[in-house]
Amino acid sequence: MTRTITPRLRMLVLLFLAVTGALLAGAGPASAHAALTGSDPAQGVVVPKAPDQVSLTFSENVSTNDDSIRVLDPQGKRVDLGKPNNLTGTSYGVQLKSGLGKGTYTVAWQVVSADSHPVAGAYTFSVGAPSATVASVGDQNAGGGAVGWLYGFGRYMSYAGYIVLVGGAAFVLACWQRGAGVQALQRLVVGGWLTLTAATLWLLLLRGSYTTSGSFGDIVDLDLLGQVLQTKTGAALVSRLLLLAAAALFIAVLFGTYDKREEGADKRDLTFGLAIGGTVVAAGLAASWAMAEHASTGLQPGIAMPVDVLHLLAVATWLGGLAALLVALYRAPADIPVDSTAVRRFSRVAFGSVVALVGTGVYQSWRQLGSWSAFTDTAYGQLLLVKIALVALLVGIASVSRRWTGRLAATAVARTDEDDATTTDSARTESEADVETDVDADADASVEAEQERETVKASAATRQAAGTADTAVGTGAPVRDETADPDRAAQLARQQAAKDAARQKRVRDADPNRFGLRRSVLAEAGVAVVLLAVTTVLTQTEPGRTEQDAKAAAASSSSSSASSSSGGALTLDMSFDTGGTDGKGVVRVDLDPAAVGLNEMHVYVQRPNGRAFDIPEVKVAFTLAAKKIGPLPVAPDHVTTGHWAADGVQIPMAGDWQVSVTVRTSDIDQVTVSKNAQIG
Repeated sequence: MTRTITPRLRMLVLLFLAVTGALLAGAGPASAHAALTGSDPAQGVVVPKAPDQVSLTFSENVSTNDDSIRVLDPQGKRVDLGKPNNLTGTSYGVQLKSGLGKGTYTVAWQVVSADSHPVAGAYTFSVGAPSATVASVGDQNAGGGAVGWLYGFGRYMSYAGYIVLVGGAAFVLACWQRGAGVQALQRLVVGGWLTLTAATLWLLLLRGSYTTSGSFGDIVDLDLLGQVLQTKTGAALVSRLLLLAAAALFIAVLFGTYDKREEGADKRDLTFGLAIGGTVVAAGLAASWAMAEHASTGLQPGIAMPVDVLHLLAVATWLGGLAALLVALYRAPADIPVDSTAVRRFSRVAFGSVVALVGTGVYQSWRQLGSWSAFTDTAYGQLLLVKIALVALLVGIASVSRRWTGRLAATAVARTDEDDATTTDSARTESEADVETDVDADADASVEAEQERETVKASAATRQAAGTADTAVGTGAPVRDETADPDRAAQLARQQAAKDAARQKRVRDADPNRFGLRRSVLAEAGVAVVLLAVTTVLTQTEPGRTEQDAKAAAASSSSSSASSSSGGALTLDMSFDTGGTDGKGVVRVDLDPAAVGLNEMHVYVQRPNGRAFDIPEVKVAFTLAAKKIGPLPVAPDHVTTGHWAADGVQIPMAGDWQVSVTVRTSDIDQVTVSKNAQIG
């Protein structure tokens, strides 16, 4: 039977690793959960004199340090005075040095959002007139790189450990109490505890580097670790470790005292106590996520955090119990087989968990998306659709498992009836035989006594002859009676027990209903592995509501900036999608003074969340269709991250001009977007 089980379990492990690697590698850096909604000076503006400070406004509260907001002059030197101050609400400002000259200045920012994820970006503004700049801040991929990937993997393993720990223990207490003595289940639950503990320590060490430099050297920086411990996320990780100490005590009692306790009132009381204590510890562990991530910020956090705790408990009870059932079906010893009653109990528990999962999931979806369009227009909504499809598939496979459970239960009842009938017939036969034996007992007693005396004499003579013969042969030592050796007898007994267990296991596994149940549960576990990976990526993705709010705020800021610009300056914002990887964004064209003659043009490229990023090529063309003029091509020069500029753009006459921008995001992915505007 081992040869049949091992390839399947190996295939499940390979599926686990493949899906984890593919999803986490494809996820890239964590998307922004706090979005930049405004700045002063605004992006791309030209101010007559240098401001005293630069302020940034975000969609939610953020955490800052001395390097959170950096302002660089055209030579790339810092001109800010240090750590930002919280001005009002979600606005943060940094003071600038006095006596700044003319030119283009770069503002680079990197902060930690209220839901624990690092976010970053950069933009430029000019004093007096735009100029070339050597300042470079890269792509500002906060939380990216190898450290970001390792941090994401740690998050996945922490979720997996929690689910196995809580779900496995719940399966033993609520569905199959005899399973407390099964070593395979004990190893499963203890393995979940070890995985969650190791992943929590791993996240604690990586946290500082993940939210700042992304350097491996900072992982062992004790000063940075001390700063992490003072943050909300650090406190959540430490509290998780403390709760895991209580979970270790729970496990020791469950697989120690509880397993050895005889059935009765005492064991029922202990079951109740373990259930209450285990629920408290499991809810506390779930709260360590809820208090530091999506649920802790945004809309209705007072409701969202308890709902998130309930959601995690439902997921763990369902998927963790599923893992425990799979182990029990494959690894339970023949003398303690998982019965149909335990499977039916788990089926009921799983159904209740799915109901809770759906209810809390609907609320979370509404809270994080806010509109139907966010399902298809945002990365969060698209991932959520994938998760919903996987849950539906898992429920469908679970319904198949329920049918196999019903057949297994029906078979067990039929076998019980047959055993009862056989027992009744045997009892009747034995009763009749007892009557006949009583009648002949007195007559046979004297005969049996005489035969016994003769047998004893014959045995004694045989042993004496055998001993004499053994002494005469070989070394002269008598041959040992192996049946009288206790070690040999114990060995023979173990061999016989192993044969009996193997025979019982073959008989048990030959049951087609049990075989079908094991296969359907294995399929459920495979889908659950993929579902967990998608959920992990989802927790690192910017909620759709936040992304859409950031877009609206950016559009409002652009409109107000355009309306307040002097000299009739024109600003056009156009969304683009090249269809390739990282191919979505917004391109902004600023034309000053937007009049006949020479104009100054600036082009800015941003991701949908407002973060500047570079692409291989940007081209602009002006067409006046009414006069059959154009297209007049313009190739702007790259200034800094996400910023291109061109001087001396000639507009020959006034009219309704079409401004076309060609955006290329890779060697093969490009698109042209256009807008009409009155120039001159």
